[in-house]
Amino acid sequence: MTQTKQQERGRPRTLVGTVISAKANRTVSVSVVRPVKHPRYGKYIRRTTRLQVHDPQGTFRVGDRVQIGQCRPISKTKSWRVLKLIERPEAVEQVAEI
Repeated sequence: MTQTKQQERGRPRTLVGTVISAKANRTVSVSVVRPVKHPRYGKYIRRTTRLQVHDPQGTFRVGDRVQIGQCRPISKTKSWRVLKLIERPEAVEQVAEI
C-alpha cells in the first residue's frame, strides 16, 4: 500500500477500557466508558460498551486498564485487539468468608 493510500484511510480507532472478564481462551471482555451529554438536560451520563477483544497470549487479568484497537473481524463478535497494558492494579487480598 502506498503512503498516500495509508494517509487517506487514517489510523485505526483506539479506545481505553477495563478488563471485566478473562475466562475465555484468547479473549477478554473489556468495558469502555464514554460520557454522553443528555439531549434535554445537558448533564453528562456515563454509557458503557462491552467489547470482546482478542488477547493472543492470554496475559491480561480482570481489572487491567488496556488500550484496544480496531482490527479485521477475528470471529463473529471479535473485531478488536489488545494493543498495550496501561495500568495493572495492585494485588488485592481476598478475604475468605466463613
